[in-house]
Amino acid sequence: MVAVLTKVFGTENLETVEDIVQQTFIDAIMVWRLKGMPDNPQAWLYRVAKNKAIDVIRRNKFSVQYDFTDEDRILLTSEYTLATTMENLWKEELIADDMLRMMFACCHPEISEENQITLILKTLCGFSTAEIAKAFLTSEDTVSKRLYRTKEFFRQQKIKPEIPSVDEIKNRTATVLNSIYLLFNEGYNATYAESLIRKDVMEEALLLAHLLTENKYTQLPESYALMALICFHTSRSESRLTAEGEIILLPMQDRSKWDKSLIKKGNEYMNLAAFGDAVSTYHLEAAIAFEHCTAPSFKETNWQQILTYYNLLCHISPSPIAQLNKAVAVMMMLGAEAALDSLNAIDDKKKLLPFYLYHSLLGELSTRLNNPQKAKQYFETAIELTQSAAEKKMLKEKIVALLN
Repeated sequence: MVAVLTKVFGTENLETVEDIVQQTFIDAIMVWRLKGMPDNPQAWLYRVAKNKAIDVIRRNKFSVQYDFTDEDRILLTSEYTLATTMENLWKEELIADDMLRMMFACCHPEISEENQITLILKTLCGFSTAEIAKAFLTSEDTVSKRLYRTKEFFRQQKIKPEIPSVDEIKNRTATVLNSIYLLFNEGYNATYAESLIRKDVMEEALLLAHLLTENKYTQLPESYALMALICFHTSRSESRLTAEGEIILLPMQDRSKWDKSLIKKGNEYMNLAAFGDAVSTYHLEAAIAFEHCTAPSFKETNWQQILTYYNLLCHISPSPIAQLNKAVAVMMMLGAEAALDSLNAIDDKKKLLPFYLYHSLLGELSTRLNNPQKAKQYFETAIELTQSAAEKKMLKEKIVALLN
């Protein structure tokens, strides 16, 4: 919806686009509550958004000068052709390309990478500032400032959504892939939603990743590898929560509930990703996920291979999060003391302090090292840092277990 409306109004009018989208969803909530959900919710939303866009153009015809000079939109200037032209812009076969163009517009090379990702998550994926702040391990105020600066750039430069040239596409695609992965992670482990898993967000990420693998310009090894990674992680969704929404940790998950067809599809995408002269972080993360998905049981997991992949990951793309995850593999292979040494060796450890999983892992390591008082303190810190009710409950249960 955002992609098509941006094609109509231009990137310089992102505020108008967001207003139309917001009002469309407000209408949906009000009407569907009274009349029930329509048979085709997407078509309903598109129709309402189209009508609102036409109303905005008519209402502002003499007060706001929208740039409708290109051939795709010039007919929007005439009342005789406005409705028909608007209808044509919403044809299903064009929407996928519009979404791709919008993704690349958000990833303009004159915008910093973190601002590119912030904009694509906000405008195209519908993230809140709180969700983006979690993804970046930063404050909501920082995110708001990034959004303002980036939208101001679009207002001034009037960037046109388009597929970049062959020379540019690899670097631009890297940012798009990163945004999609952040989107998926929010669905996989939701920030503020009542449920830990947001399947609608995961499906949105799957759709965007699929668009990249279907377009000839973006069929890159890392595009296929990200698609594989998403398939592997999604395959375990049904086993991660109880019927009451409580977390089931990996060792206790019922592997018979794992979606074998998604695991197979992920493997197919991994095979498609096996070309080119470089290994991306998505290749390595997908390989780690593959090891988990194909292990007959938790005890039979190939932790040695997983640790090898994490060592490669931390070598080609060192980050506190990658090193934190590596420490878990070290714990499983070499024990709690070695894992603690691995955590203490992280250079930029301060970035992990707002991250509840860091304190949760320290609590787990302290438990294994027979230091229940210290473990309790770490778990209590983790409880304060997470917004998820399911995660809070799991951590409280860990504290109770320390006392028994």
